[in-house]
Amino acid sequence: MSSATLSAGTAEQPPGQQRLSIALLSGGLDSATAAALAIEAGDRVIGLSFDYGQRHRRELQAAAALAEDLNLAEHHTIAVNLAAWGGSALTDAAIAVPTAGVEAGVIPSTYVPGRNTVFIALGLSLAEARGASRLVLGVNAIDYSGYPDCRPDYLAAYQTLADLATKAGREGHGAKLWAPLVTWSKTRIVQEALRLGVPIANTWSCYSGGERPCGRCDSCRIRDAALIEAGRPDLASRP
Repeated sequence: MSSATLSAGTAEQPPGQQRLSIALLSGGLDSATAAALAIEAGDRVIGLSFDYGQRHRRELQAAAALAEDLNLAEHHTIAVNLAAWGGSALTDAAIAVPTAGVEAGVIPSTYVPGRNTVFIALGLSLAEARGASRLVLGVNAIDYSGYPDCRPDYLAAYQTLADLATKAGREGHGAKLWAPLVTWSKTRIVQEALRLGVPIANTWSCYSGGERPCGRCDSCRIRDAALIEAGRPDLASRP
């Protein structure tokens, strides 16, 4: 995959037509910002969310609200029960959600085995069925200790697979993975979300599964620090 595919920016529209994109929409800040960037680029965007047995199910409500806030063309939620076999603090209640901070070079227990591989495959299926030219991803390799399925080399390899695995790809017009935030800091993501008018207060990032952000899990702390640095402590769970 070219660096242009992975980095932020406004790609050229197909001549004489509006580009259709599928955006994986978790309900969090990153995916909402990526979807908003696609809309700013002129895309018609369909949102796709996943009920995968996550303990923080509140994010599904946020995704539905964001689909309306961003005026997406459609929004679909698919059930894929990754909690059936657990293996992650996000899908197994027996594993505590970490609050001690992200240790450099260590993939935390909040990594969900195979999650993005499954989600991207389903997104590509929808993209091919609808004739979409882009799959918009809010993945980020900087935060969360660099989950293996959020890294540029993973996305590049997946693009190769997508081009080989789909009829559209074999014919030379398959969907391209677009991950504009992949190398951005969380503060830059917040700044871009503010510029784009993303309703940050309606996004959900907390991993703990409550009705209010806990302010202690890694996701809350990273988000709060970025909001404070960006000058919006009023949006942080713990200003």
